[in-house]
Amino acid sequence: MAAIHITDIEAAINHWRHRAPSPDGVALAPEIEALGETYALMVYHRQTAIGEDRLPARALAAWQAWYDTTPDTPCIAICSTSQGDDLCKGCGRTFDEVQHWPAMSPAEKRVVWRRITLEHSAWRFNRYAERAAEGASPRKPPAL
Repeated sequence: MAAIHITDIEAAINHWRHRAPSPDGVALAPEIEALGETYALMVYHRQTAIGEDRLPARALAAWQAWYDTTPDTPCIAICSTSQGDDLCKGCGRTFDEVQHWPAMSPAEKRVVWRRITLEHSAWRFNRYAERAAEGASPRKPPAL
């Protein structure tokens, strides 16, 4: 069973804080309460991860709802594993991770996302990603 990292719990809490802000600065949305309790216990016990099977049902449901808003795959459509590389230059996943991605649980996928983000060596994190983002910006009208 894969473990959910504390940074994912934080991201889910922030997602719900934005989506369901407190009306009076005191009351919390049920999702924030569930995730907050888990987060507090993790901090208290100095845990950086919790098994998805150990997450209370309400917290797991809130985390899953956050997860559903994130990109499913790190793929940038430049797959070097199809050319024989053990590690994809485009997304940073191993050949096995690319092959088994559809069968992986959300927590397993987040473990991979965390690893490739920390490694920060795949093309998705370098100048290629910046150029792709630049290409997505609206074009300026030609000067007259």
